[in-house]
Formats: sequence, structure tokens, C-alpha cells
Amino acid sequence: MKKALHMDELITRHSAIMDQYDPKKRIGLIVDEWGTWYDVEPGTNPGFLYQQNTIRDALVAGLTLHIFHEHNDRVVMANIAQLVNVLQSVVLTEGDKMLLTPTYHVFEMYKVFQDAERLVTHYSGEDYELDGEKIPQISASASRDATGKLHVSLCNLHHEHSGEVSIQLRGLNGTIASVQGRTLNANSMDAHNTFENPTALEPAVFENYELTGDVVRATLAPMSVTVLEIVEG
Repeated sequence: MKKALHMDELITRHSAIMDQYDPKKRIGLIVDEWGTWYDVEPGTNPGFLYQQNTIRDALVAGLTLHIFHEHNDRVVMANIAQLVNVLQSVVLTEGDKMLLTPTYHVFEMYKVFQDAERLVTHYSGEDYELDGEKIPQISASASRDATGKLHVSLCNLHHEHSGEVSIQLRGLNGTIASVQGRTLNANSMDAHNTFENPTALEPAVFENYELTGDVVRATLAPMSVTVLEIVEG
């Protein structure tokens, strides 16, 4: 997770250089490639880079997409490595069998951000500490789509502890009429889908929240990616 967060520093520093020569941001920044790279699955050709995809990779995907989203004034394209059977794939195949990976499900959940307007987000909260290292426990991003619906995506990176989140929405035209959500989580960081059980990990309805005025309070499961849809009244 800490290595995934390094993407923010890379983009920030590159953008600072580009801002000196292109202050009007006429030139876009393309990130190629991004994603996890582990040892290949035992018994597979090392040159094919076939690796398993777990809830850990889903968290890396959600976290990295948040970084790209927060830099959308400069980042115009970012390419995951890769799509099928190689590195952080969204699809794995074996003969005539196919499964969708946890990374796929994050992409599917985040499609609500396509063609939407990014909203400014500010986060403060607990850190995730492990073996003398620490990073923010929660990563978040938000947008408003063409119909006016708000979407907030939340990643709880902690492998053991739930995350208590209070989302305060400022500048609303009215009150919050409804909230609904979906979440992807697992009981262990290496949990994954298999050809024998291809739907072991897939998004489920998220109901662990309460609404008070213009504040949404949610409890995020450990190792989870959650997207909330908020409709104004």
C-alpha cells in the first residue's frame, strides 16, 4: 500500500515540472504502466507473468485510481498492467474457463466516476501502522455525475480494523434524500476468486451506515473498497 501511495508523489513532482513549462495545462500526463507485480503462480511460465489477484490488489487498484482522480487536471490517461492473465489482470482464463478478479470489480464499481465532475475532498483520521511504517488508513475520492448524484469511494486499507468514517457534504442544494452503496471485502488479504469458485469475492450491498442531516456515518470493513451513491432531496 505504501508503494502504491508513491504514485501520488511521482505525479505531483512531474506535474510541478510540467507546470513551469505548461502553466495552462495544455499537455496531458500519461501514466504507463501501473499495477502490482509479484512472483508468478507456481508451475506457470515465468515469462508470461501470470499471477493471482487478491483483495490486496483490489485495494491497490482503488487507492491508485483515487490518486489519478485527484490529479485529473493533469493526468489524462493511465494504463493498468495488464488486462488478461498478466500481472494485475482484471480477467484470468484457463482453457475455456474465465473469472473476474477483485481488481475487475473495483473498476466496475468505479465506473460511476466516468464523465463526472470531481469534487474536492479533505480527509483526516487514523493511520494504519504496521512494522514501524504508517500510512493513512482511509483513502477517499468523490464526484458528481450528470444527473446530480454524488458518489464517494472509500478504501479501508487496514487488514484487521474497521474504519469509522463521517462524511460531511458541504455546499448541498438541499438535504440528502437517500444513500445506497456497494462494497468489496474479504476475510484475508490473500482471498481471491478461483475457477472452482469464481464468485467468492464480488461486490455486495453496503448497509453499514446511518444518515444524520447532511452527514453520512459509515463503518467500513477491514480490507474493503466501498462506493456510496448519495442523492440530494
